[in-house]
Amino acid sequence: MGIPRWIGSWPVYRQLTGSDPTGRGVAVRSSHTDALKPRVSTADKVVKSVCPYCAVGCGQKVFVRDGKVTQIEGDPDSPISRGRLCPKGSASLQLTTGSARLDKVLYRRPHGTEWETLDLGTAMDMIADRVIASRREGWQWEDDEGTRVRRTMGIASLGGATLDNEENYLLKKLFTSLGAVQIENQARI
Repeated sequence: MGIPRWIGSWPVYRQLTGSDPTGRGVAVRSSHTDALKPRVSTADKVVKSVCPYCAVGCGQKVFVRDGKVTQIEGDPDSPISRGRLCPKGSASLQLTTGSARLDKVLYRRPHGTEWETLDLGTAMDMIADRVIASRREGWQWEDDEGTRVRRTMGIASLGGATLDNEENYLLKKLFTSLGAVQIENQARI
């Protein structure tokens, strides 16, 4: 009585009876696995980047084909993460290609119930007008004791941990020049 053919092709059987007892080589190979190609093999270029989710700064390799991001993986050359990414960092491809990613400005008017689409120029003008108005309304030349302060309490900044040192430096300079004193970064909180 012989062994059924399907058992002979079973990886565990090949592992136990063949030359690969640890099951890390030919015993676990199949025609299907031999035909598989890495998702990154079709990339035109690889760009090194930093994960945008927290202040750790894990290195990422961004694979691009035809000007579009096709895959994001951990960068083994990164001294911080050594090629590892947390679940959020591993899913960061969705930031660029995810179906839930918005690529237009949405605005809901005060007391409104519906969102409306605005062009970027209109939205930027609205933001600038509101910053100027808040600065003007909240401006203080002196505090309650008469000390000269030249500041506004109507504007504050809470930066995100996804910003690097240079971006945070520029934000600090911008808000300081506007007279804001309430400037913080989420990475420190």
